[in-house]
Amino acid sequence: MSDVQGTTTEQFAGLVDQLEKNLASGADVGASIAVYHHEQLVADIWGGYRDEAKTTPWDRDTLVNVWSSTKTMTFLVALMLCDRGELDFNAPVSRYWPEFAANGKESIEVRHVMNHCAGLSGWQETFALEDLADWDIMTGLLATQAPWWEDRSLTGYHAITQGFLIGEIVRRITGTSIGQFLKREVTDVLGADFFLGLPESEEDRVSIVIPPPPLDLSQVDPESILARTLDPNVFDPTGPRYRWFRAAEIPAGNGHGNARSVATIQQVMANNGQVNGHRFFSEKTGDTVFERQVGGVDQVLGVDVSFGLGYGLSSASVPIGPRSCYWGGWGGSLIMMDQDLGLTISYMMNKMGDSLDTRRTEFSMLAITAALR
Repeated sequence: MSDVQGTTTEQFAGLVDQLEKNLASGADVGASIAVYHHEQLVADIWGGYRDEAKTTPWDRDTLVNVWSSTKTMTFLVALMLCDRGELDFNAPVSRYWPEFAANGKESIEVRHVMNHCAGLSGWQETFALEDLADWDIMTGLLATQAPWWEDRSLTGYHAITQGFLIGEIVRRITGTSIGQFLKREVTDVLGADFFLGLPESEEDRVSIVIPPPPLDLSQVDPESILARTLDPNVFDPTGPRYRWFRAAEIPAGNGHGNARSVATIQQVMANNGQVNGHRFFSEKTGDTVFERQVGGVDQVLGVDVSFGLGYGLSSASVPIGPRSCYWGGWGGSLIMMDQDLGLTISYMMNKMGDSLDTRRTEFSMLAITAALR
């Protein structure tokens, strides 16, 4: 009997074989894959187990922390507010959040926050991991902090800080948290099973992520942007084990969903602003995502990246189509959209891999090849 459940069209059946292979080899413990092609759900599969001990099967509605794939939800919200005329990406952040202007940040624009150029890739102050659940502490520290670099053409991946920065801009504009806005304006509209701030009522469906091998920063200059950003006191893969972490809004990295729910939402990008008759932003606004804002070797990621208002674009390290955008999460998750192909690819899993992990590349290439047939 196959370990993989769900359905695919014949065209995308190769994804089943690949997931079965990964589960058999141990590359995956539990995972889900979803693909939309021209607004049709052509693959919706899952398999394996929710736990490392392999005692509880991964079900159709299993939820998992998707780490930085959550960031794409904040990008979508920002695009919606821009389309409504409430947010200008070229405006200084302080227009919406006056306290942010402190310590030399007066000229930092919203687009710099969207594209990891703001110089705030980590926190200067130390704090307890549990403080990530305290919105006022996290945003207050960022508001008073000086940027770590001044050249706004340089990126340094804002691994955790970006969600608080975008989220506070959204809160100042809308008067509500970014998680509440996302629920009201997007997930409830689409019926998507995704949460930024997991309700206790959903706890029995959660698969806790399995941490990857520890990061070895012993040979890295402790004063470097890389080391300061990936502070192990904050960048901790065990966070999702705790109820307080799952319940909090940490918009750069603690959204809970599965491949189907992430794809259901992010196919908005593949369809340039609309899904199932619901228009979330105009095509003109959507087009701006594919205008390269900044790129080069990132000071934290260490690879060549290109950004277009949050989403990753084609670069030397990720060669994709001219109307493609993507992002992924720590350990392996992926969400990728291609407007030319009308394609959305989503892979969400519980076993976190290391930097050499190839699973998301394998699944995305299979789906793209199938779509081109």
